[in-house]
Parts: sequence; structure tokens; C-alpha cells
Amino acid sequence: MKSGLKHLVITILLIFLSIGAKAQDFETHFKDSTLRIDYILSGNINSQTIAIDGLSRMPGWYGKRKNLTSIPVHGAATIDMNLAATGELIYRHTFSTLFQEWLDLDDSHHAPKAFECVELLPMPRDSVIITVSLYNLRHEVTATIKHKVYPNDYTIIHKGEGDNVPDYFILNQPSNPQKAINIAFVAEGYTQEQLFDYLDDCKKGMEGLFSFEPFKHLRDRFRIIAVMTPSQDSGPSIPSEGVWHKTAIGSSFDTFGMARYLTTLRIKQMHDALAGTPYEHIIVMVNTDRYGGGGIYNTLNLLMTKHKLFIEVLVHEFGHSFAGLADEYAYEGEEPNDYPLDVEPWAPNITTLVDFDTKWRNLIPSDKLYISTSDDKNLDTSTVGLYEGAGCVLKGVYRPTPNCMMKTLKVPVFCPVCNKAIKDIIDFYTK
Repeated sequence: MKSGLKHLVITILLIFLSIGAKAQDFETHFKDSTLRIDYILSGNINSQTIAIDGLSRMPGWYGKRKNLTSIPVHGAATIDMNLAATGELIYRHTFSTLFQEWLDLDDSHHAPKAFECVELLPMPRDSVIITVSLYNLRHEVTATIKHKVYPNDYTIIHKGEGDNVPDYFILNQPSNPQKAINIAFVAEGYTQEQLFDYLDDCKKGMEGLFSFEPFKHLRDRFRIIAVMTPSQDSGPSIPSEGVWHKTAIGSSFDTFGMARYLTTLRIKQMHDALAGTPYEHIIVMVNTDRYGGGGIYNTLNLLMTKHKLFIEVLVHEFGHSFAGLADEYAYEGEEPNDYPLDVEPWAPNITTLVDFDTKWRNLIPSDKLYISTSDDKNLDTSTVGLYEGAGCVLKGVYRPTPNCMMKTLKVPVFCPVCNKAIKDIIDFYTK
């Protein structure tokens, strides 16, 4: 290559590298504070809409500071932030919602319902266009909203400042606070007098989480806090038993008529209780010995703290809420409505084989690529292959190993595929 041409190529490469670096420079486009946007998701199976329900500002930003326009897992919804002046994409995030879970149920074929949704974004320095898109099980956009945000808009409410910050305790410090994953434990159904008991439960839960790989050897990348959010009543609501309690975030069993599904519809109330604390991911510690829980990707994780399977449920549900992992068990008689068999699911630990090369195909030797079946009696968690039955579906959806923490609480480990998926997300946010 001639020196003049070589110099030109190097110059062009440097320009592209500097543009890429600028695109990933947090300080270029963002302030060290959080823009919280509340939405209302409403509709039924026939049509869905998204409406703005309010904007607020909180001190500090505790989400990602790198890979700003990339996402590690697609999720069921995306939120994009583009500069209003140029259209440049400067931030992208992905998540799932309880509303979209409801759309998969028969109840969604009747009267429309509304669900709360809260998204946390870094506060932009300049005016931006925010775009939120919801996707169905075929990855098709079913609802979208596009709106402008002016960072100096005086109608943006300030939250979590001064004396309005709740008390919290730091349980685990990261080695680098600027490259940390921030998790908040939230007290739910603990009265003021029970908060010391709650702190003990948080410590048990944290140590339980860090006893599992890959969390164990990456512990120094996490900041974990316990937020003191007392409830008027002890324990969550149980509608099927006529029990209605006044609690910090309004949790209840019997979500969507499922006795074990423990969650909350009061998403704004939950974020109000956390305003001003260093958090992004949320683990709600529910003071009950009744079995149940729930985890929604990049939204929240709830679980019971007084049951013997407390730790196992916490870890399993965190697999959902943190890494977007799907359940790997299957039920007799279930139809594959959750996963159309001609579409590849976005969850990293299940496949319909439509686009298997993007999953764990490279972990299986060519001479061992065959479909197997197994049951809970085979507790093997390491032999990676194709095992039919996953995502609550017996036929046509496959998991990576005979067993895994995402299949049964009887095995105290994540399989190699789930382990890698979790580690990849930790690296995405912290390396």
C-alpha cells in the first residue's frame, strides 16, 4: 500500500474510532441524574396504546454508562432516545411488562385494561425524542409512542431529593461504583417493628444469590442496598382468601388468577418508595411464608422470604428479571401459544430451532446434535444439547440441558448456557 493511501486509510479509521468513542461517551450526552418516565399501557388483545403519565427527575444515574445504544437481550419492549436536533440514537434499553403477559391470557379478549409502566433513563443534556415500542410474540410492533422531552422543562417533578430520600443500608459495595450493577432490596409487608427482621432477610438473600455462579466470582461488580420501606400491615394481600393489606408497594398473590403468582400492579408506588436511592434492578422481599414469586425482565422481582425455598426462588426469579431467562419446565396439555414455533424466542436459554445458530449451537459437537428428553429424575446440569420441553410447552420448544435452576429448584446451579447468558449481561454492564 502506498504511503499516501495508507495515511488516508489510517486517518479515516481514526475518524470512525473517534465517532464511535464519542457515541459511547456518557458525559457527551448525559448528566449524572435520572429521567423517570411513567407510562400507562392499555388495551386488549385487539389493540394496545401507550400514554405518558408523568416525568420526574432523580439525583444520580445508576444504569449503564457504556454500550449506550446496544442491548444484550431483546425483551418484549424497547425504549430509544434520539437527539431531537440530529436524530442520532444516544440510548437504548429493553424490558418486559406485566401488561404484555396479560395479553397472552384469555381475559385480554374482553374489556381493555390499563397497567402502569416506569422507565428509568439517563438525563439528557439536550432535547431528545423518546420512542417506546411494544412487541408481540412474533416480534411485531403492536404499540408505539414517540414524544419529545426537554431536559429543562420546569414541569418535570423532582423526586428523591433532600429529606425525601428513604433510609437504606449498603450491603455490598462494588470495586468500581462507575461500573456497577445496582440492586435494591425493597421491604414489602414488613411493619416498622419488623424492619430489623427484613434486614436479616436481605443479608440471607444476598449471600444466597452470591452462592450461585456466575454471581459468586463477580460479586465485586454489584452494589446491593436494602431500602427501609415499612408497611402498615404485615404480609401481602391474598385476594382469593379475602385478605387485603396496606403495604409499601401493594403486592398480592393470585395475579391473573394464578395462586402462586406474587407481584404488584403499583409500579409507580414502588419507584416512589425508591426515589433518591442508588438503584436500577429491584428485588422485592415479601414478608410471607406462602410459596410464590414473579420476575419480569428489567422491571422487578418479587418473592416470599419466610418459605424454606426463599433463596432458590430469589435466584430463579432474578434469572428472569436480570438476564431475561425463560422458564425451562413444561406442562402437560399446554399449547405453544407462548412461543410460536415458527419464530425464535428472544430468551437466550430456549429455542424453537428457527434460528438456533444464535443460541447455544456452537456448544454442541456436530455428531451429538440430536433431540433428547429427560425428566426431574435426571439432575444433569452440564450435558449441553437439545432437550424438548421448555417455556411451559412440551413439544417444539427446547432447553439446553436436562436440568437447570430455570427448570427446577432441586438443582442449585445454572446450566452452562444460562450461566454464560448471565455472565454476558454482567460483562455488558460492567466491563
